[in-house]
Amino acid sequence: MTKTTDGVTRRKTLRTDHPLWAATPRITVPSSSTPRHQDYDVIIVGAGISGAMMAEALADGKRRILVIDRRLPVRGSTMASTAMIQHEIDIPLHQLDKLIGKEKAARAWQRSSEAVKHLKRTIARLDIRCAFEERCTLYLAGEEYGSRALQTEADRRIEAGLQAEYLKSAELRERFGIQRTAGIVSNPSASANPAQLTAGLHKAAAVRGVETVSLLDITDLRETRDGVVLATAGGRLLTAADVVFCTGYEFLEVMESPAHRVISTWALASEPRIPRPAWLDEFLVWEGSDPYLYFRSTPDGRIIAGGEDEADPVAHLDQDKAKAKFARIAEKLKDLTGIDIGKPAYGWAAAFGTTTTGLPIIDRTPGMDHVHAVMGFGGNGITFSAIASELVASRIAGQPDPEEDLFRYPE
Repeated sequence: MTKTTDGVTRRKTLRTDHPLWAATPRITVPSSSTPRHQDYDVIIVGAGISGAMMAEALADGKRRILVIDRRLPVRGSTMASTAMIQHEIDIPLHQLDKLIGKEKAARAWQRSSEAVKHLKRTIARLDIRCAFEERCTLYLAGEEYGSRALQTEADRRIEAGLQAEYLKSAELRERFGIQRTAGIVSNPSASANPAQLTAGLHKAAAVRGVETVSLLDITDLRETRDGVVLATAGGRLLTAADVVFCTGYEFLEVMESPAHRVISTWALASEPRIPRPAWLDEFLVWEGSDPYLYFRSTPDGRIIAGGEDEADPVAHLDQDKAKAKFARIAEKLKDLTGIDIGKPAYGWAAAFGTTTTGLPIIDRTPGMDHVHAVMGFGGNGITFSAIASELVASRIAGQPDPEEDLFRYPE
């Protein structure tokens, strides 16, 4: 068995304070405390957005599927998401070219764009009420990527068959009232309530027979010739043909790698109906700086903004630091847009995963054939979760996805 004192995945305090989504309706998922069976076709560990998408993608009314979480469903790092569902990857395309090659970089960005469209279709098909809205993205020149870099980036995206409109300083000021040297307008992107989206996906999967068990920890695992054996904290053994770990930043220790790390991030939400420019209700905004500021509006007129990331994986636990971070985010937003959010209605901090390429890790666990790991690291967590659900579902069905090579575990 693979064993650690905390179970098979790292145990972390994933978020602090009170995120906006905790106060919204339709985020509770029915679950039991004990699995109904011992043997399953697929066991999914993790009931956040990645686990929910995985369950929905695999649910066919025929396979016996179990979702397990050591928390209540939806209550982990998904609750800390700002749900800026972007097609853009943290690493600009022209920079990703240098890291993994032009052909692979283009495919990664194209797949990310298609994943946003796929998610839109899924939400419409399942009629999930989650404040989903299609958005464009406004990417602003910043300290790390200036006007010249953004021109190169826009040209590269167009070359890769992606939509991008480069804006010079005067155009940016005229259309958005923002003083920066350049910007890129692109689509498709979207926004949503991540807790309602996650709960809606779980409920849709439950209709097709998926079972959810909460407050149950997995302590050991072993792959056998017939599949995978999992041991629970209560000493029970569960077996499955395939196991998918969708545990995010509480990843399997065997997946530790210099290619990824967990850092800290902060976000806030204003009161409803904050005065704001009309264009903001159609855009997600972020900038080419490190750390970068990002923000959007909600259907009830709140402003959600975040950033100020730090490399320290536990900095988000510091309450005094959080106050300073919230003030800095609000100050940067006001300086850029003139929007004064006043005292934030909600503020939260969380662990956040990054990789050297900005791409997620969606692969088999090293040395195992039937233990799959979904590590949706990067600023596109929801988008990457959508990609993971497609890739793993295809792999389990014996039909490998053509983009599998983009998301391999780094050797």
